[in-house]
Amino acid sequence: MGRYLIDTNVVSDFFTASLPESGIVFLSNIIDDLPIISIITQIELLCWNIDDDTLSKIKEFIDDCVIVDISPKVVAECVHLRRKKKIKLPDAIIAATAIANNLTLITRNTKDFEAITGLMLLNPFEL
Repeated sequence: MGRYLIDTNVVSDFFTASLPESGIVFLSNIIDDLPIISIITQIELLCWNIDDDTLSKIKEFIDDCVIVDISPKVVAECVHLRRKKKIKLPDAIIAATAIANNLTLITRNTKDFEAITGLMLLNPFEL
């Protein structure tokens, strides 16, 4: 199995069972193997306005994840992306994290990222 960086929107889709069956199976395998998220995704997940039970599940999910911090390599890639593309800072950090760590970004929002050279994308709605 490849190495994947899971975007925030996919975590949301997974927890709300909004993914198609093929996406749920695919993501379940990744989560059971080695779920990887960026520090931006961790922050976004913990900022959701949700009930205590759901927050507990999100915290359990985060505890099971490898969280990729913002390294100097990620910073350099992010700066490069922001100079070349009009992209929001959180998205640029997530894309830079995937590129710098040779990860495929799993996201529903492929249009936000598709013009980024060197970024591998996977949309779980298109499996």
